[in-house]
Amino acid sequence: MESIVFILLIGIGATLVMDLWALLRKQLFGIAPTNWGMVGRWIGHMRKGQFRHTSISSAHAVHGESTIGWTAHYLIGIAYAALLIFICGESWLFEPTLGPAVALGIATVVAPFFILQPGMGAGIAASKTPNPNNARLHSIINHVVFGVGLYLSAMILKLVLSLISEPSERARLISL
Repeated sequence: MESIVFILLIGIGATLVMDLWALLRKQLFGIAPTNWGMVGRWIGHMRKGQFRHTSISSAHAVHGESTIGWTAHYLIGIAYAALLIFICGESWLFEPTLGPAVALGIATVVAPFFILQPGMGAGIAASKTPNPNNARLHSIINHVVFGVGLYLSAMILKLVLSLISEPSERARLISL
């Protein structure tokens, strides 16, 4: 049971790191963060059987699209954290390492390249955007940051656990 809680915390933490990076990127470089409302609009239209759009911004608004988009964003982050633990095993929770977390972060860029961007009208790997290579680079950087966020979140969780429990109790908590 606690492993599920840890996966939730790591997924939320990693997604938060990605969002903080987006805010920093906006402040430093003037790059707009992802509009999660447009993602919510895309998801909202799926209920009606429409999975692809020429331009998601031209599609009719969906009630609660911002909430839908932000919720999906964090749920996907949690799912990726669960995937990391599935691949690496629960032992990764005891001794998180940067390599697998960043590798998974990079691998997750497949989703926006081949699902999200084409579905929203940007083409495969942002091929229909004004500057596809720039969009691709930013997607990759964002997902590397997410991977780093997985690692940082796990390390913070490990630190907190070390402060509040004995090693045998930590092992028991993680194994439940």
